[in-house]
Amino acid sequence: MLRSGRKNVVRSPLIFQSDFGLGDGAVSAMYGVANGVDNSLKIFDLTHEIPPYNIWEGSYRLLQTISYWPEGSVFVSVVDPGVGSERRSVVAKTASNHYIVTPDNGTLTHIHQQIGITQIRIIDENINRLPNSGASHTFHGRDIYAYSGARLASNTISFEDVGPEGDLGSIVQLPFLSANLEDGVLSGMIDVLDVRYGNLWTNISRSLLMELGVEYGGHVKVAIDHDGTRVYVKKMIYGKSFADNNVGEALIYINSLDNVAVAINQASFAEKYQIGTGIDWKINISKG
Repeated sequence: MLRSGRKNVVRSPLIFQSDFGLGDGAVSAMYGVANGVDNSLKIFDLTHEIPPYNIWEGSYRLLQTISYWPEGSVFVSVVDPGVGSERRSVVAKTASNHYIVTPDNGTLTHIHQQIGITQIRIIDENINRLPNSGASHTFHGRDIYAYSGARLASNTISFEDVGPEGDLGSIVQLPFLSANLEDGVLSGMIDVLDVRYGNLWTNISRSLLMELGVEYGGHVKVAIDHDGTRVYVKKMIYGKSFADNNVGEALIYINSLDNVAVAINQASFAEKYQIGTGIDWKINISKG
């Protein structure tokens, strides 16, 4: 039964992310469950194009987006190759006062590392599970996460009503490599791709690049290693935007998250050089 708008109730935005794609009814089913909790909720999509099973990218996309939403916003992130296993279902409260409803499988890695998680609660599925769904073990995105997220966003339940508090030290984290500057070399990893354009987004901050002493128009040497093997090395300029270089030429720039990125003007760097993402893809930058 649909809930009509309840007066004087503060509702929060509800934002969905998954690796489901839009080719079938999975996302629509999650929308339906949320509307069944409260049809006055405002529901949005972060993305449903996370590559299948890619927990790392799901973790990064949360970091890319979350700080631009109002405090109290509720994110439902479902990249869940272990669905139906013993992995935990949780709601995390971030230091920025946002909530993330998700399997505890590494999806919280980037948020935990770079924003901070102040509290985590284990979802009590005896209370916070879609009624009459107990026999289903393969669609927790609908039955647990969308349902619990909608109940939290609609203020049907409080954060404390989610379930028992968990130890912050127990949060599952994927292997993570912090960026650093040592002996004139910036070292980091390729966190994620700017998917549509094939640019490489690193975890090296603009502040670290400033410590290296590189100015706009200056040259740097960029080296990329995969599993310990060097797959790319070349000098390029540091530009404010892609137009600071000729079409087809590479450059580094500062992306929208204030980190160093690598691109080819009007072409895909990742495709041309077959570059991937994650801790196995390391990047070094030095003055050219």
